[in-house]
Amino acid sequence: MGPQPTPADEATTPASVPMWKFFVLSAIGIFMFFVPITLGERSTIPLDHIVGAVRRAVPDLLPAYALLLIAAGAIYPFVAGRWRRTTTELVFTIARVVGLVVGIMLVFGIGPAWLFEEGMGPFLLNSLVIPVGLLVPIGAVFLALLVGYGLMEFVGVLVRPIMMPLFRTPGRSAIDAVASFVGSYSLALLITNRVYLEGKYNQREAMIIATGFSTVSATFMIVVANALDLMQHWSLYFWSTLVITFLVTAVTVRLWPLSREPEDYAPGTTPQPEEDVQGSKLAAAWQQARATVAADPGVGRTILTNLRDGVLMAMAVLPSILSIGLLGLVLATYTPLFDVMAYLFYPITALLAIPDPMLVAKAAALGVSEMFLPAALVVDSVVKVKYVVAVVCVSQIIFFSAMVPSIVGTQIPFSIPRLMAIWFARVVVSLIITIPVAHLLF
Repeated sequence: MGPQPTPADEATTPASVPMWKFFVLSAIGIFMFFVPITLGERSTIPLDHIVGAVRRAVPDLLPAYALLLIAAGAIYPFVAGRWRRTTTELVFTIARVVGLVVGIMLVFGIGPAWLFEEGMGPFLLNSLVIPVGLLVPIGAVFLALLVGYGLMEFVGVLVRPIMMPLFRTPGRSAIDAVASFVGSYSLALLITNRVYLEGKYNQREAMIIATGFSTVSATFMIVVANALDLMQHWSLYFWSTLVITFLVTAVTVRLWPLSREPEDYAPGTTPQPEEDVQGSKLAAAWQQARATVAADPGVGRTILTNLRDGVLMAMAVLPSILSIGLLGLVLATYTPLFDVMAYLFYPITALLAIPDPMLVAKAAALGVSEMFLPAALVVDSVVKVKYVVAVVCVSQIIFFSAMVPSIVGTQIPFSIPRLMAIWFARVVVSLIITIPVAHLLF
């Protein structure tokens, strides 16, 4: 996307800047990501409509397309030499190779019968791999318009007084937060990674944003609400989940390990932290936007850079979904692991007097493998239990079938033990907040 200027560059900003790009291109980005429209009987953001149209237009080609990305993702670490950089890279390189093997088996219909059960391989391929494989590259094109022409800088200056005290992140992270709720975690992580590599987030800020705002989309929340018969409470469910998720983030940023993350910037980048504004915030926001537009290398080049990043992220994510995601589903289905993990949360669910506390505790534990599985576990429960599980499976943020592979696809430093610690803290805080809310509402 090219280097972006800081306030120190204000004096060098040309007097004549094509600010139509700020208004027109940012507006297109906002429309594609944030404005639900109804086509046919489906109401969702335009970007999701485009992905749906592609899926309907060429359904027979999509498994081959996904397999091509998976193969490229499995080979790329060896070509780039990344597989030997760290132990984590080696582990996930092996996971991607395993994902390629699983992908070949699914696409060509070979392998054990259990792999082809509806909740196993076909679920991963059709509900996660193909949609993410389309959404990330296509979304990257419009992402260039959303984040490349001053909108993040403009909004960042205005909302920094809210974001920094609450979440300890820059004001520009507000765009990440909104994009994740209406778009998806994969697109939010694409934004976070892009901004981190530009030196506009440090490591601690990038980790807070990646694990605190990168939720499943509102579209997927509809799937959960439909499965649990909560659509008659949709507005209540959506807005309370949004508030609870961000409250949980405000708490967990003050807990270990996020509170101890280093404030280093990406290697080789020039740090561009947000600076305190003196005088008119609106004037400062406008100047930041002008400076960003002035540094634009060209719309075509900006879009191609983002498209390349989107394809590379899809290559990294898809094979990991098939290996790590499948492992989580197998453990959930065929082992007592999550029954044992339920005891981590049972004291909270029992103390807060939610009906069937052990079932809620198991659902909370199960979410780390795949966020939809907890909903499937409580489909026959009372509405209070359904609501708690529906909220917690979103507010937990971290799950291994897709979100963790998406983080692996970024250049943000992380470790699995730290992610697990963040997940545990988020689930505990989510239960403590959500169960009393459920008692009040239902």
